[in-house]
Amino acid sequence: MGAQVPASTYRLQISEDFDLFEATRRLPYLYDLGVDWVYLSPLLAAAPGSNHGYDVIAFDHVDHARGGAEGLAALSQEARRLGLGVLVDIVPNHVGVATPMENAWWWDVLRRGQASPHARAFDIDWDFGGGRLRVPVLGDDDVPVDGGPIGHLEVVGDELRYHDQRFPIAFGTADDLGRDGVDATTVHDRQHYELVGWRRADDELNYRRFFAVNTLAGVRVEEADIFAATHAEIGRWFTEGLVDGLRVDHPDGLRDPRGYLEDLARLTGNAYVLVEKILEPGEELEPSWATAGTTGYDVLALLDRVLTDPAGQGPLDALETRLRGAPLDWEQLVLERKRDVADHALRSETNRIVRELPPSVVEDLALQPSVPEEPAARLSTTESGAETLQDAVAELLACFPVYRSYLPEGRAHLDEAFDRARRHRPDLVPVIDRLAPVLGDPEAPAALRFQQTSGMVMAKGVEDCSFYRSSRLTSLNEVGADPGVFSVTPEEFHEAMSTRQREWPHAMTTLSTHDTKRSEDVRARITVLAELPGIWEEALDSLLSLVPLPDAGFGALLWQAILGAWPASVDGAPPCDLRDRLHGYAEKAMREAGDHTLWTDPDTAYEDAVHAAVDAVFDDPETQQVLTSLVEQVAAAGWSNALAAKLVAITAPGVVDVYQGSELWEQSLVDPDNRRPVDCDLRSRILEEVRKDGVPARPTTPDDGGAAKLLVTHAGLRLRRDRPELFEGYTALEGQGEAADHVLAFDRGGAITVVTRLPAGLAQRGGWGETTIELPPGRWHNVLDGAGVDIGSSGTVKLGELMAHLPVALLVKED
Repeated sequence: MGAQVPASTYRLQISEDFDLFEATRRLPYLYDLGVDWVYLSPLLAAAPGSNHGYDVIAFDHVDHARGGAEGLAALSQEARRLGLGVLVDIVPNHVGVATPMENAWWWDVLRRGQASPHARAFDIDWDFGGGRLRVPVLGDDDVPVDGGPIGHLEVVGDELRYHDQRFPIAFGTADDLGRDGVDATTVHDRQHYELVGWRRADDELNYRRFFAVNTLAGVRVEEADIFAATHAEIGRWFTEGLVDGLRVDHPDGLRDPRGYLEDLARLTGNAYVLVEKILEPGEELEPSWATAGTTGYDVLALLDRVLTDPAGQGPLDALETRLRGAPLDWEQLVLERKRDVADHALRSETNRIVRELPPSVVEDLALQPSVPEEPAARLSTTESGAETLQDAVAELLACFPVYRSYLPEGRAHLDEAFDRARRHRPDLVPVIDRLAPVLGDPEAPAALRFQQTSGMVMAKGVEDCSFYRSSRLTSLNEVGADPGVFSVTPEEFHEAMSTRQREWPHAMTTLSTHDTKRSEDVRARITVLAELPGIWEEALDSLLSLVPLPDAGFGALLWQAILGAWPASVDGAPPCDLRDRLHGYAEKAMREAGDHTLWTDPDTAYEDAVHAAVDAVFDDPETQQVLTSLVEQVAAAGWSNALAAKLVAITAPGVVDVYQGSELWEQSLVDPDNRRPVDCDLRSRILEEVRKDGVPARPTTPDDGGAAKLLVTHAGLRLRRDRPELFEGYTALEGQGEAADHVLAFDRGGAITVVTRLPAGLAQRGGWGETTIELPPGRWHNVLDGAGVDIGSSGTVKLGELMAHLPVALLVKED
């Protein structure tokens, strides 16, 4: 059976506060907006109070708090009535174990250990734990000393209680102790689990996690019976016709992503499936996978960069060098941060790779101790061959150029990692050479474990750290993007889109997600700084003078975030929740950067100085004046960039996703800010106004409340859904004249997109002038403003006339 394919999707975050019944009530609005499929966040039962759903605790039912089976049935029925498809996000890699009693499988493993029928479902190294599962929950003051008791641990009925956490007592392990004054530590020592200090998770954990999140335990869906048990409810959705497609979260964490996707195809009847796969520049998705493509971060990176002025790279590089006191070497920064992750936050995973090496590797090396370049920061290599192997494995993880390989596919990436590691650590060459045949063997346990781990190291080292230590132009610091790539030319963009149309026409295109570091319109405004680097430098110097920060480089990152999130209208007070949102962002950004303060060891003085800068923009008139003056100078160009990005995303090859609420201005920052509730009623009212009397409105200012963006979204989505035959090809179009560099245009096979790029520079040169674009002859209709465009024998139209009302146009022939 061939898969149904959406023309577009609209992502909804389903939660207890916005459940499936509320989502059902909003489907008519989505249909009127022009959406083809509704796209839902994870629906399976999640941890109590979870507002995202990625911490699944049961696989056999839809979360009752999110509406349950009845809610999904209601939504599906309404979607069918409207002609909408349904796409659902699923999480096969891990489950939530923060509250053990809520996860029946985990609870049973804690109670019965390896004898539990669910023990095989979890990726546990029982031997390393001495037959016990290590649970890192103890606070520093409660860790037993010299065989002493565990603090705050008590027996309550048939459970062990540690503060508000509950753990089962194995059958028969406390019967001989009586109930009066029973020693909780003695009972604990008889269990199949061991409660350990939270700090031991870094290097002594014995179960696979999602990244470094101890409360998300890995699941072994590569085993057929475990796949069946974890996907029975998902299979029901397709058997009963409730759902049409799936988005697979974090496939890189799985032992065998290809095999998993094949299993999923059999389960769903070859339904439409997307994978949340991050591709590095130049990397390609495995064409043999049973998927329609990625979730679109690769296109996001290209779109941001084709709208970025390459002339800004030099001045912005110089500014960052001045602020930091030295040039920032992005490649070296990434290598160091990944190495730090492999040595610390994910050292447990590094150690496990070594434990899964053949014993002969350790025995045959007969290594002499070597001294690393930075003894305090690296694993010790002075005690045993195993520790030297840990050093070498960590180095290979740090040097891996992409998220992971899928041996035998991706062998070139593994070879590159070995070459880089040899160059960087010549002292480890004999060890690295000994590891090469093992880690290159597609069947070797250590190689399979290495592949599951390298993506975690990349994500933690780059997305969750390095992105917060680079502030040249933070619109480039986005999931799936390489901040080292400053811009791409229109020609490079067109080439990539032509390839996409040919090879991955049904992959997703996105601008904002629940995981983006900055939403689309924040990035669109920050991008303008590449066109106005002098204005930005002057404003930043003033802000850092008014509110000094201990790290000026981080200050540049912080002020870009504030600039991006600040309202376009400078009249009146900013939104009442903006101060708290910016404080939340500042805390997360500086702790993720990790160079001055940490989640686990906050530096109060440093953090107070950063928070003072946030408060100053609200409380100090002079500071606020500098910021609002800067906003006034970039808002119009940012507005133009936002409309351009939205229209290109909707009309370019692929299936566009509109993240909830982003049909209006989307100025959210990193999660949880980007998961805030959306005012659906407001959007419905504005859509009604845009569609009034069948004549599109013509809003033309950045502070229009988002009407222009909703107009572009509505017109583009509706055309994609209702006229699919207009989007079956891709031909690049070029401008002619003095401002030709400021246009990006393409013909999809009957629908023509024309957008402005580098709008600040266009304004500085006085507009389009006589610049034209060549179009096929005939009478064309701009669906954004209703204007007709006659293309005569000259075959051209002036861009100043075509985009007189909006900086973008979407054309179709009137016939």
